[in-house]
Parts: sequence; structure tokens; C-alpha cells
Amino acid sequence: MLLFARFVAIRASLAVLTLVIVSFIVFSLMEMVPGDCAERYLAFKNTQGSMISIADIDVERVRLGLDKPFMVRWVTWITNAFQGDFGESCILRLNISRLLGEKFWISLGISLTALAFAYAIAIPVGIISATSKSAVLNNSLRLVSYMGLALPNFLLALMIMLFSTVVFGDSLTGLFSKEFRDAAWSYDRVIDFLSRAWLPVFILGWSATAFAIQTVRALMSDEIGKLYVTAAAARGVSGRRLLWRYPARHALGPIINSLGFDLNRIFNELPIIALILTLTEAGSLLIESLARSNDQQLAGAIIFLLTASIVALNFLTDILLAITDPRVRRSILG
Repeated sequence: MLLFARFVAIRASLAVLTLVIVSFIVFSLMEMVPGDCAERYLAFKNTQGSMISIADIDVERVRLGLDKPFMVRWVTWITNAFQGDFGESCILRLNISRLLGEKFWISLGISLTALAFAYAIAIPVGIISATSKSAVLNNSLRLVSYMGLALPNFLLALMIMLFSTVVFGDSLTGLFSKEFRDAAWSYDRVIDFLSRAWLPVFILGWSATAFAIQTVRALMSDEIGKLYVTAAAARGVSGRRLLWRYPARHALGPIINSLGFDLNRIFNELPIIALILTLTEAGSLLIESLARSNDQQLAGAIIFLLTASIVALNFLTDILLAITDPRVRRSILG
């Protein structure tokens, strides 16, 4: 038990260290953008007709603490970030934590649901595909998988929107109907959200499912042919018991370990889907801050939160893998 607690403590320390390193990289990239936050904001105000002087920029730079050394600003930023405070948006001049608010959690919820949707389908289908001797079934599953890999998510979104508009008269854009867009959370608003959130979940899960099916099938095919499975079959173990107790249990280890990578890949696709479906969540804010407003403070906060989510998921999968995989457990406990 003490060895397992030590394993958890080491993994937790590595997770925190990873976040600190990533925060340094993100903050450095924010600093490398031409012009600091004071210059970008006042330049923006200048385009709105305000007359801005060099003295105004200097005053704003002092107010934002930009006159302090780089390391002091980074330590302040990461300390506040771990407390959930990311300061003000450079252009919008709003508190970033309030600006993101529920938007990031909605984005993370959509991404995690798409991930769960993908593996809920991919694991049983991949196992069936690896163990079935039916050529028709295998070729059909392979065709569906290839379509998922070949058909871009944005094209699938456009196809569904066109079909829904022509048939139902509703493009299914946005996460809420007009009457619930700015309303407080209630049962009716949750139902309205669920009636629309399924579309980005399905679209994001489309390619993730296809990729996961290929991965599960390859891992299962490799494990089934190993000697320990043959030995178990010779001892009289057969059917589902043989599959789940031996090859599936070992094949799912790498799948569990790759959940963080898959979450990152799904979130990377979310901003494009957000633009097409006009979703008002963190993905669309990331595109807005990077490509349009050049609001590096807002972009840095979103990237840091995404990294923290991935690191937390990787930490949990490490613990889950240690519990479920006897090989990892033996390496920890000796």
C-alpha cells in the first residue's frame, strides 16, 4: 500500500511539474508576441478614434505590472493561475475567469463526452472486428472506419446542417435556442442544451471513433496471437471469458494510456466545429483571441486550462492503469 501511495505521489508531482513547465512555455510565447498588452490595447483604442500618447502607454504598462522583470511576472501569473485567476483580457478588458466562466466547462464537457462516445463504440466494435471470422462483417466495419478517417469533421458538420435545414428547417447551430441563450440554468435550459449539444459531440466523436476502432482492432489482433492466450484456451477457458480476461484486458492498457492524447486531439478540432456551428464556448474564444483580436492573455488562459485538463486525465489514467493492468501493478509493488 505504501508503494502504491508513493507511486501516486510521484505521478502527482510529475503532473504539477508538467503544468509548471507548460505554463512557462505558454507565458514565454505570450511575451514573444510583438508589442505588449498595453501597446496592443491602446493601439486598439486608437483605431476606435481615441488619441493615445506614449505617456498613456507607459502608465498602462505600469498598471498592468509589465514594467517588472520577466521571471517576476511569470511567477505571479502561474501562482494566480493555480488559484483560478488569469487576470484581465488584453483587448476586452474583462476578467478572464468570468469571461470563460461556463464556456470552458461546456467545451471540456463536450470533448469528454465525445471521447466517451468514441470509446463506448470503438472498444466492443474493435474487439468484434479482431475476433470475427466473417469477411462481410470485417469489411463493413473497416469501410465505416475508413470513412470516419477520410471524411473531415467540418464537412460532416456542413452536411448535417444542410440536411437539417432542408428537412427540418433548423440548421442546429448554437448550443442554445434564442430564448435560453442568456437565461439562467434551469431544467428547461438543460434540456434545450442537450437537444443541441449532441451534434458537436457526434461530429467530434466521428473521427475519434474511427481512429479508436483501428487502434483497438490492431491491439486485440496482436494480443490474441500470443502464447498466453493459447495456453489459457488449452486450459479450457473460452468465449467471452477468454477474450475479456486475457487479450482484451492487456490490449486496453495502451487505450487507457492514450486518453489524454485523444482528448487533446478532440479539443484541437473543436474550434473549427465551433466556427461552423457558431458555438459560443472556449473553442470559438480561442480562435477569436488568436486569429482576430490577438488577445494573448485570453488564449494563454485557455491553453493552460486545456493542458491542466489533459494532465489531470493522464494522471487519472496512470492510476487506473496501475489498478487494472497486473503488469504495471507488479512493476510498482514488486
